[in-house]
Amino acid sequence: MARYGFFSRQLKKAFGDISASNLAIIGIVIVGIFAIIAIFAPFFAPYNPYDIDLMATYQSPSFEHLFGTDNVGRDTFSRILYGSRMAFTITLLIVILELSISVPLGLISSYIGGYFDEIIMRIMDIIISIPHLLLAIVIVALLGPNVRNAILAIGISYIPMLTRLVRSVTLSIKEEPYIEACQVLRFSVKRIVFYHILPNIVSVIIVQVSLDLGYALIDMASLSFIGLGVQPPKASWGAMLSTGKNYLLNTPWMCIFPGIAIALLVFGFNLFGIGLERILNPRYQKY
Repeated sequence: MARYGFFSRQLKKAFGDISASNLAIIGIVIVGIFAIIAIFAPFFAPYNPYDIDLMATYQSPSFEHLFGTDNVGRDTFSRILYGSRMAFTITLLIVILELSISVPLGLISSYIGGYFDEIIMRIMDIIISIPHLLLAIVIVALLGPNVRNAILAIGISYIPMLTRLVRSVTLSIKEEPYIEACQVLRFSVKRIVFYHILPNIVSVIIVQVSLDLGYALIDMASLSFIGLGVQPPKASWGAMLSTGKNYLLNTPWMCIFPGIAIALLVFGFNLFGIGLERILNPRYQKY
């Protein structure tokens, strides 16, 4: 019961801290709205996003088509709603891939040290020396253009930054007296790393990951824009921008509305990340 009481108090404190940060609240509201849209897209969408109507091409925004129609008569509003599903799914998968490799690698590398740490860090240095979007483009070009390979490519390009961050924080924590006490008591490396060090760096990881969500959305949209990410006819904001650029002068709404959707969701992710940083970083705490 004491354990549940502790977690309950910690949960209440976390919600209290978040509610005290205006930036975090605004970010949560924006992301929450897009999440609801993504979940209930079939109920909100007035049309099937894949239905082609050649008699309704290039229509401007109206009550019938709120965001107009594209070059083959598909409803832009419906496609943006369904595109939010793709955006959330892909960004979450990229971050999960990043976390599943970077966190264990950074923890173990920094704790063990020696040649193992040197080898891992030199590999990370090589990867990080290549612009991450360029690296993603190369990987997708080699493996083939599809969503799975794009997620893999972007996730790999994000691994070095989070690995180095986890390593640097772990290096400082492992010198703490309580870690030395664990070593004296001959606790296993697994127990020390995952039960005593990891809980103390979770806040740093959460902040970085919340920011990486926005970067992942932009990078996937970029890959889809050049034809290496989500493939037609799937509803994707990046692919919609790619199609709309060919008709920008005559039908600008084909680019404007997907661009606004990307900007708003990235803005929400970034505000949430900045708000979390101000909550969890001691430098911003008021005494």
